[in-house]
Amino acid sequence: MPREDNQVPLLSDQDVAYESGEKVHILGINELDEERSSVVPPFSWKKLWLFTGPGFLMSIAFLDPGNLEGDLQAGAIAGYSLLWLLMWATAMGLLVQLLSARLGVATGRHLAELCREEYPTWVSMVLWVMAELALIGADIQEVIGSAIAIKILSNGILPLWAGVVVTASDCFILLFLENYGVRKLEAFFAVLIATMAISFAWMFGETKPTGTELLLGEEIPSIGSSGVLIPKLSSKTIKQAVGVVGCIIMPHNVFLHSALVQSREIDYSKKGRVQEALNYYSIESTVALIISFIINLFVMTVFAKAFYGTEIASSIGLVNAGQYLQEKYGGGLFPILYIWSIGLLAAGQSSTITGTYAGQFIMGGFLNLRMKKWLRALITRSCAIIPTIVVALVFDTSEAALDVLNEWLNVLQSIQIPFALLPLLCLVSKEQIMGTFKIGPALKIVAWLVTALVIVINGYLLLDFFSSEVTGVIFTTVVCAFTGAYLAFIVYLVYWGFTLSVRRHMLPAKLAQGME
Repeated sequence: MPREDNQVPLLSDQDVAYESGEKVHILGINELDEERSSVVPPFSWKKLWLFTGPGFLMSIAFLDPGNLEGDLQAGAIAGYSLLWLLMWATAMGLLVQLLSARLGVATGRHLAELCREEYPTWVSMVLWVMAELALIGADIQEVIGSAIAIKILSNGILPLWAGVVVTASDCFILLFLENYGVRKLEAFFAVLIATMAISFAWMFGETKPTGTELLLGEEIPSIGSSGVLIPKLSSKTIKQAVGVVGCIIMPHNVFLHSALVQSREIDYSKKGRVQEALNYYSIESTVALIISFIINLFVMTVFAKAFYGTEIASSIGLVNAGQYLQEKYGGGLFPILYIWSIGLLAAGQSSTITGTYAGQFIMGGFLNLRMKKWLRALITRSCAIIPTIVVALVFDTSEAALDVLNEWLNVLQSIQIPFALLPLLCLVSKEQIMGTFKIGPALKIVAWLVTALVIVINGYLLLDFFSSEVTGVIFTTVVCAFTGAYLAFIVYLVYWGFTLSVRRHMLPAKLAQGME
């Protein structure tokens, strides 16, 4: 019998993503006999519904305020020319998230736990610090996005710092919903995603773009027509293109998805049941990211239609986007300024709550500590809220300064990307860890190519940023030393991953039973 929550000490020896009593029961989990344990059960809509949830929580990271800002800037500056890139960037993100889900399902453990077990202690500690920094950077952007929406909806009565304090209460929403079960929590996020979809679809309808513009784009002097179906890229929009791809892969989201998939009851003694779970998770994750792509497409298209080719295109950001839309399209039955703010608030609130969720798994997995939920949420929330309040107080009156801070936060997250992707690819490729569920040669090649592309793209962002920001001998020396250590650590991670098969490793007990 699992212990009740009030019987759990503040700290215990072993962390688990979900207690057995918290997991969603899957219909007919014990219906196959041992002789047919490797047979995958036939498709069931009821089972698909029961497995639906983790993919939608994961998809929220594709809709956070940072992504929305990248969308609106890409649309305003590049028009429809980057819609095709948004589609393919989402596809690359889907591949990464499917690998994360595969790791969690096949091993019964999430990425943070496996990093702690497979890498030397000092390496896992570095990976933990990097994951926490990436999470804090993302959380600051998400909380600020919510605070901007709250400031607009309150007609400026609540300043930015007050919006941050209000947003900080989301950890209590998380704790409240967790007490009622995983499905209630997932339903809450579904409502927030629906709110975003309705808000941005409304805006999309207000701007009235045509289907031809979306699919084929419009004629652009420097590159011709470019839309969802016509991939073209101009040297003038390279920075926006890099931003579209760079903000799709969120390091904390890779850790999060590998834990979320463990919220379902899976019989690890039957290979067919594990494969069944992988199949259903693949379907629901794909559907979730298709929906997120459509929402991102709405945002990019609205700002492309409204501001592409105008003098203010390069100055639009989260802070002033609503006001510019209001000036362009006026009030109407329901002012577009408030429609935008509602969508932004839903994006900010949902992403900050999932950030808190991810922080719990990251801390528990790397440190092997199991805490009471309220204590984990409080610690995770404090790590982001305290610096965010400082940011809000300092930058409340300066849009330009807030944009500069946002660039630095993007750099912070770009730096962390290899430290989530490289361990994931190394672990999911190894038979000693994955058993028969390791990825095949073809998928491995594709995954490594996608990872290399994402790292190179983010490397371009870093190079472009530091080349314009780094001045002075001392600062340049520090940056060069940091870069050297950074590249050396990436090489070490790759080396350790490729030599994992010749070192000792015990197959997880659950998976070992399933392979017998």
